[in-house]
Parts: sequence; structure tokens; C-alpha cells
Amino acid sequence: MLKAIPLLLAILAGSAGAEPVAPLPSVEVFTPTVCLTCIEWAEHLRQNGFPVKVTPTVDMDALKRRLKVPKDMESVPSALVAGYFIEGHVPAEDIKLLLSEKPRALGLAVPGLPQGAPGREFSNPTCETACTMLDKEGVEQTVRREFFETFLVDRKGRPSRFARH
Repeated sequence: MLKAIPLLLAILAGSAGAEPVAPLPSVEVFTPTVCLTCIEWAEHLRQNGFPVKVTPTVDMDALKRRLKVPKDMESVPSALVAGYFIEGHVPAEDIKLLLSEKPRALGLAVPGLPQGAPGREFSNPTCETACTMLDKEGVEQTVRREFFETFLVDRKGRPSRFARH
């Protein structure tokens, strides 16, 4: 037992000198006036460590043009973080990966409004994975979650798959 004490002290001393984790940059989320799913997405970002400012925006089309979001990559909310645009309900983990890799790109996009993306989840106490529900006859009722992709948009506006969910 006494032999383990120096090892424990060495481990604790080593962890005390560990590099502190840098805080995440702030995300400014632009939303159309009163968009509940956009607010839910902003909350998802907050819960994953991002400081978030939500800015209601009347002319979202003009904002998307200014950010150079390709038309086929558009969704409802748009955001800015560390010089990148974030379009749609992009998971926080994808944004963190973008910020760690720092690719030469305009930003990330989850086009449309896929169900199950952050802010687009539906709660169902009988299904932990937000699955498709079937009625008694086996007919699909409501899609609770659909697969979706996050795209990296390069500086020329060309998308490529960044992540699958």
C-alpha cells in the first residue's frame, strides 16, 4: 500500500501540470423572428460549451447571401463562429471538429430541416433513439429521426460530406 502512494502522487502531479482546455469561441446564431427549433439548436450549442448570442433577423435571405451560403445548402438558422458560417442544425461536435481542424472553407451546413438533428428532436418516452413509430398494423406513423449529413462548404462554395448522423 505504501508503495502505491508515490505513484499516486506522481499521477496527481502530472495531471496538475496538464494544459488547460481553451474556451470555445462564441457563436452568433441568426434566426427568423420566433423560431423555436432555432432556439433549441442554440441551447444545444450552449449545453456543449459554446457561448451563444441569438440575433433575430428579418432578412435571412440577405444574410445568407452575405455569408455566401450556397442555395442548395440552406436551412433556417445561420450562425457565425471563428470566421466560419454554420448553416442549419449542425451538431456541436461537428463545429468543434471544424474548429480543431481549421480547414480553408466557408463553413458547415446541414441543409433543410432533418428530424433528429439538434433542435429538431422529438421526445418520445417509449423510444430512446427517436425512432420511426409504427401503428398497430405496422404502418409508419411519424418519423422521429432521419439520417442526415453535415457538409463542409469550400471557399468556392462547393460542398463535400463532413459527417454523417
